[in-house]
Amino acid sequence: MSARGTKRTNSAAAVGQLLTQSGHQTIAVSERRACAALGQHRSTQRKVPRGPEDEERLTADIIELARLYGRYGYRKIAALLRDAGWLVNNKRVERLWRREGLKVPQKQPKRGRLWLHDGSCIRLRPEYRNHVWSYDFVEDRTHDGRKYRMLNVVDEFTHECLMIHINRKLKAVDVIDVLSDLFILRGVPGHIRSDNGPEFVAKAVQEWIAAVGARTAYIAPGSPWENGYIESFNARLRDELLDGEIFYTLKEARIVIESWRRHYNAVRPHASLGYKPPAPEVFVPALAAWPSARTQTAPTATLPLAPRPSLN
Repeated sequence: MSARGTKRTNSAAAVGQLLTQSGHQTIAVSERRACAALGQHRSTQRKVPRGPEDEERLTADIIELARLYGRYGYRKIAALLRDAGWLVNNKRVERLWRREGLKVPQKQPKRGRLWLHDGSCIRLRPEYRNHVWSYDFVEDRTHDGRKYRMLNVVDEFTHECLMIHINRKLKAVDVIDVLSDLFILRGVPGHIRSDNGPEFVAKAVQEWIAAVGARTAYIAPGSPWENGYIESFNARLRDELLDGEIFYTLKEARIVIESWRRHYNAVRPHASLGYKPPAPEVFVPALAAWPSARTQTAPTATLPLAPRPSLN
């Protein structure tokens, strides 16, 4: 029996109790003789296997990231760890993730069929930056029960959130104001995709968009899946922020949501982009945008975190 084909044991006692059968007699063999018979060095029976020295610190950072980003899976956590300087692959993070009992509840929303209507995702696909923008409204309430609306604008090619405009009420004139600011900063896109809401199909909005040289792309009525990019963004916004935050004032909502938007663009790993952010900054400290860290972090964690935005 060769040493390569023999499984090594981790206990000297296990080898020392090796028994040879000779008829009906059983003879105990010493550790020295057993190692010589198996072709193993005796030191292999005394070495206690240990994991990597950084296992404890890595586990602490994974738990800290899982606490900060409750809706992220282990793949996004692994991407954040690599951005922070860790040399780890997804498999190692997954092993520690499962060992610590971390889990993200899986949701399976119903999916409709994608029909070939004008302005659908099949007939109009983004091919370059500023080719197709999409926008939509999201509603939420502050702690006092008052409703506020968010106008979200996304570049479908880069997946970057260009703006989240927040106010108690948003009308067609507000849509024009938001788009005009973005056109000045980003340039005029080729197409603007939206649903058939009254703020989007208003005659003033259509005429203004056509006047600046862009084209509208309205989805079929009752077919939100044709506006998949903005619908996916709205779901991430609600799942990762709105469902877990209480906003007492509209000013607080604007500050925290804008901080999350910057984090979404510059830090958050996107699976469709190879777990890279859509618009990374030239220099981004690890986890510096959102969510903010508490004043005291875990003592064994090594990830630097930024303070929460202040309203004062």
